[in-house]
Amino acid sequence: MGELMKKYRVEILVIIGLVVLLFLVIFINTRIERLEQIVGLENNPDIVYEKLPEEDGPLPAISYDLPKELSFAGEQVPLDRSDLREQIDKELQINIYFHSNTIFLMKRANEWLPQFEPILKKNGIPDDFKYLPLIESGLLNAVSPANAVGFWQIVKSAGKENGLEISREVDQRYDPIKAAEAACKYFKKAYERFGNWTLVAASYNRGMSGLDRAIKKQKVDNYYDLFLNEETARYVFRILAIKEIIENPERYGFKINPRHLYQQDSLRFVEVTETIPDLVEFALEQGSNYKLLKRHNPWLRDDRLTVRRNETYTIALPAL
Repeated sequence: MGELMKKYRVEILVIIGLVVLLFLVIFINTRIERLEQIVGLENNPDIVYEKLPEEDGPLPAISYDLPKELSFAGEQVPLDRSDLREQIDKELQINIYFHSNTIFLMKRANEWLPQFEPILKKNGIPDDFKYLPLIESGLLNAVSPANAVGFWQIVKSAGKENGLEISREVDQRYDPIKAAEAACKYFKKAYERFGNWTLVAASYNRGMSGLDRAIKKQKVDNYYDLFLNEETARYVFRILAIKEIIENPERYGFKINPRHLYQQDSLRFVEVTETIPDLVEFALEQGSNYKLLKRHNPWLRDDRLTVRRNETYTIALPAL
């Protein structure tokens, strides 16, 4: 065997050398590709994130500090309690690391929150209530398993009670602005009952009667002292978490290019006082199309609109 190794020693050394050279070439190419990737990011004006780390591997998961103070509608959260700190910590971490959902909420919030703010102010409702539809629906016209509808997740009975038209052809729960007005009516009634805005927010999830029963049974009158079902127990903390992140995005690692935020569409409004038998033809006559008409008027639930005597509807269309 020794004689064989001696005989082919040169050939073996050549093979070993080639293998080492191959590994060096692969390593150098990998580093060059990595460098090109980093340079490409730095030269791209649309990228606002920090350049990639030098070594491949998972991004670090950071445990963020809790804010020193939190409040909802001017009412302080007692963060000196460990149970409450753990609850807000959980909701913050969920939203911080649910990147796609939270970024989407930020983009949509830029379009819709400025439209809700004057409605809340006009009705004497604290500004923080604008964050409710973010956790209720993600600012989408969603339908819940309980048939709560729209941005503000309003059930049929509550919608009618608070002045919304709900029929086969028209359902104003799908109109984010009219639904916001209806929600404000609810908030006012709930505040008259509870005298506390945090309880008003909790009642929007649990219902006034359900929350009232819990208060009377447990003999406390503070949301943070109530033992509630999981959904309502999380509800205000979810609002607090999304409010904190949207108001302080960079604190939690979110760097959104302002050009990527959604903007309010430029619209014109057409008043309708007569029945429209075909909304497809109506949209075309208005220089638009049925898809855009439905985008801007999701409250139109059929392909026709019956207008009764002395009724007027306002239909939004893209500006010409």
